[in-house]
Amino acid sequence: MNMVFDKLFGWGKKKKEDPAITFGRYSDNNKSVAKVNRWTDADNLFKNKEYHQCIEAFFDYLRDEQEQNVVLERNGQEGRFQVFQGSKVVRGEFNNERLVAEITLAKMPQSSVPVMRRLLEMNFNLYYSRYALDGDRLCMRFDSDIQIANPNKLYYGLKELATKADKQDDLLVQEFTALQTMDTDHVLEIPQTEKEVKYQWFQNWIRETLDYIKTLDADKYSGGIAYLLLTLAFRIDYLIAPEGQLQNDLEKLVDIYYRKDEKQTIERNQLMREAYEKLLAKPKEEVFPYLFRSRHTFAIVSPQKYDVVAEAIAAAATNMPFYNENGHQFVANKVMEYPLAFCQYSYSLPKPWSDLFRLFMQVNYSEYFAALGFNTQYFNAAQKEFNIDAVQDAIGRIIADWKPKYPHLSFKLHNLKYDNLVVFNQSFSNEIATLNFEA
Repeated sequence: MNMVFDKLFGWGKKKKEDPAITFGRYSDNNKSVAKVNRWTDADNLFKNKEYHQCIEAFFDYLRDEQEQNVVLERNGQEGRFQVFQGSKVVRGEFNNERLVAEITLAKMPQSSVPVMRRLLEMNFNLYYSRYALDGDRLCMRFDSDIQIANPNKLYYGLKELATKADKQDDLLVQEFTALQTMDTDHVLEIPQTEKEVKYQWFQNWIRETLDYIKTLDADKYSGGIAYLLLTLAFRIDYLIAPEGQLQNDLEKLVDIYYRKDEKQTIERNQLMREAYEKLLAKPKEEVFPYLFRSRHTFAIVSPQKYDVVAEAIAAAATNMPFYNENGHQFVANKVMEYPLAFCQYSYSLPKPWSDLFRLFMQVNYSEYFAALGFNTQYFNAAQKEFNIDAVQDAIGRIIADWKPKYPHLSFKLHNLKYDNLVVFNQSFSNEIATLNFEA
């Protein structure tokens, strides 16, 4: 009887909060109606030549309160700002005449011709910013006259500066011994226990996938093997969320499959398997430095029309039955995971979509989330049972939270099926494909 009253009236112990762990690549396609209005404010203020008020509205638009990614200090006609992006932070200032922003990339105690040549080559691919050397400090800079610093120029200028620097700093230091890492004090260390869990599952997933592939005919199941290898990369990118060189290694692995060349699927699969073997051989000392918590302001991928998402899901739904009917439920599940994981990896999608994808992953990888300290178990893998109430409650909260921005957003809960994981994944994906994100 007490349990009934606890459920009805919320009596009993207070629910323990989930750990503050973020997953996947940051999407700036998450602005509330109020934030979108601040962009309009900035645009109108610029047109009225109220430049400093425009800058204030612009940075308010950029600021993600959950990320705490933007700091602005304004004193009359002058001001300073910080914009966080991964392992880097943009520092800038403005006055009546100019706005200047820069990022410290690395320290170069002694001049290096190879480094300077590389930077000169990379400068040709920049539109708004440039590489610069300030004493022994290697940096990137962006600046503009205040009278032409409209919101569009500020957005794309700061985005190029922030995303390029965040990408290049680790790669440059890794490649050139003349460079040393600096200006990373703002990066937040994650608990050692979290690193241990992530490393364990990083290895488990790679080993599990490679072992399963050995049981498949490389020719007959080449398509299914490609699904397994690509989905694994997207899963590691999302659930482990590596930064720096480790993230770059994953991107190179994915590029093996998607690059345009004459290689057949079997050969691409073999090259990806070899790349995974190298990742599997990495000791903790080579993985832990790239597991940390960072704040972001800009997405490194672009928004996409939702038709592309729906088409990817439809293609996977067509391919999945072959594997399911031939006794390969493991492959069938990864085929249905593929379009969602691919879209999360490749596009900047609306926040409710990302929230629903996270729920999908919490269902499919409940043991991993439990190891990280998350409380709700949406699927018991050992007993193959769904927590249907929890799944439906989570979906309901996501839809309700974003109704103000997306009034046509709905999710037909009665269409979800819980016969087994394959059936659930297919029914869940079908509903995802029909989401309406019209503002």
